[in-house]
Amino acid sequence: MKNNFIDFINIFCKSGNGGFGSSHIKKVRKLNKWIPDGGSGGKGGNIILLGTSHYRTFYHLKFKKHFIAESGYIGSRNNKTGLNGNDLYIKVPLGTIVKDNNKNILAEIILNQEKKILLEGGFGGKGSKILKHKMKFHSLSGIQTVGIWVTLELKILADIGIIGFPNVGKSTLLSIITNAKPKIGNFSFTTKQPNLGVMKYGYGKTYTIADIPGIIQNSHKGKGLGYFFLKHIERNSILLFLITSESQNTKIEYLILLNELNQFNPKLLNKKRLIVISKADLIQTKIIKQKIINDFKTEKIIFISSFTKEGILKLKQKLLQLINS
Repeated sequence: MKNNFIDFINIFCKSGNGGFGSSHIKKVRKLNKWIPDGGSGGKGGNIILLGTSHYRTFYHLKFKKHFIAESGYIGSRNNKTGLNGNDLYIKVPLGTIVKDNNKNILAEIILNQEKKILLEGGFGGKGSKILKHKMKFHSLSGIQTVGIWVTLELKILADIGIIGFPNVGKSTLLSIITNAKPKIGNFSFTTKQPNLGVMKYGYGKTYTIADIPGIIQNSHKGKGLGYFFLKHIERNSILLFLITSESQNTKIEYLILLNELNQFNPKLLNKKRLIVISKADLIQTKIIKQKIINDFKTEKIIFISSFTKEGILKLKQKLLQLINS
């Protein structure tokens, strides 16, 4: 389906107003006078963010962009406080960042079932019973809240991010070492959205791998698919640089990728890195393979072939080693 991957969206949020306090009075026959007995208003509902692993994007918010929580109810006679308005939960994928119009971060959701109050509901107004010594037979209205537009931005949470030029075999590799079933084709920009896969190891242990699309020279300037997906790399613990053996110069291609990350966010270069040369079955002689090894000098590289499965087991073992180090 087209446009299902939505990692940036604007929504309007407003917490509930506080309920009105009651100005009710009652007559006390024994004292032959009227006394205030109105209860306070209920508190307005909060806007609460709820992290859930069931969502991967903001697609579920595409057709509903206004979220208004229930207001508190009015107080009543006999000093009864009005009911509180129900909280309104907004379910978001893990890795969600919420910003206001000034780009200030209001909240961040990392964990499954994590809850954070985005907007607090208004407090209810005091009733005549509480105000009897100050404002006889009067009550106060509840706090009226103001809605705001916020931006939801998603940065995918994954242990490992696969980075490389288009058509180097990222999606194919992801499908081999995880349970993912990405769209695969032999042309540039087959992948137009990050794909996630889960790899199992040990007893009940897993780690996630993301295939990050659209990294080419000058991606940070908006070329190709642009910088829209570079932000997802910020949440990856390990960066797997996948370079095809068909490249005219594997080292230069690697340096181009490093430069794109550096231009986007220099901190990305501090992450753990692994260089993987794909399509090893196409390397015709050991001399060519040795030349590639010499080009990278001190940096260790792994040769793999998704077709013959050469090096796949070694790659998995190395990834586990990096994750646990």
